[in-house]
Amino acid sequence: MSKPPRICSCGNIVPHGELCTCQQNARRERNARHDARRPSARARGYDHEWRKARLEYLALHPYCRECSKSSITRLASVVDHIIPHRGDKRLFWHRANWQPLCAPCHNSLKQQQERNP
Repeated sequence: MSKPPRICSCGNIVPHGELCTCQQNARRERNARHDARRPSARARGYDHEWRKARLEYLALHPYCRECSKSSITRLASVVDHIIPHRGDKRLFWHRANWQPLCAPCHNSLKQQQERNP
């Protein structure tokens, strides 16, 4: 049995687990404002040298660290900075601060951890 729909603050009836159109638009606008202020990936240090180091690291550490905690074997595709570097080059390149993650773990669990320290 599915959960009942909800009423959005704008008055629309929205199926359970979905976002109302007004919420989707607000999220899209918020993300666009964030992206407009954010420097490019290259300006943040993710250049050719990073791509080369990333490939080497993933070759040595091919499995997602988060998934392995739940005894799941999933290939990693992201080299994550355990402590966000925030532009600090020493922290950016310090390999002890790197961990292999799959995209779902990086894009959900890790992002959630950084928002709620």
